[in-house]
Amino acid sequence: MAKHSDSPKKEKVDGDVKEKVLCINRCSKVVKGGRKFSFSALILAGNGKGEVGFGFAKANELTDAIRKAGEAARKNMVRCPTEGTTIPHEVLIHWDGATMLLKPAPAGTGVIAGAKVRPVFELAGIKDVLVKNLGARNPINQVQALFRAIAKLSTRQEIKERRGVEQAI
Repeated sequence: MAKHSDSPKKEKVDGDVKEKVLCINRCSKVVKGGRKFSFSALILAGNGKGEVGFGFAKANELTDAIRKAGEAARKNMVRCPTEGTTIPHEVLIHWDGATMLLKPAPAGTGVIAGAKVRPVFELAGIKDVLVKNLGARNPINQVQALFRAIAKLSTRQEIKERRGVEQAI
């Protein structure tokens, strides 16, 4: 029997990297002596300067699952390209049943996104973005699709270099 915790719970600051518990899942297995519980945790980590990561871990104790996921989140941090306070261009990504649409937004718009996606941009330090979830309710799939979309983002400079366009002075 799986039960999702829907609200982001606590935030931990270590150095300049913040960690946020996004989702905790309790799973039970019926064995000879009764029920055996295990936990899984989805944790986000970010420094507010364009770097963000996520970690997913399972353990028999809740604190162990959170610790392991936090370590994985710090190891898997990626750079999120920005243009001012938003993302450089629009991205549509489909991954494992989840489809996410990311759009840049004008300054002052804020982060318009669902509950599981919003903390990713807040921890990355992106202030203005529009995100639409087009078909996933599983928080793990939402976050993984979002990180694949972030990996597809490129700055204007990177696109010009790929195309071989020289800048006019």
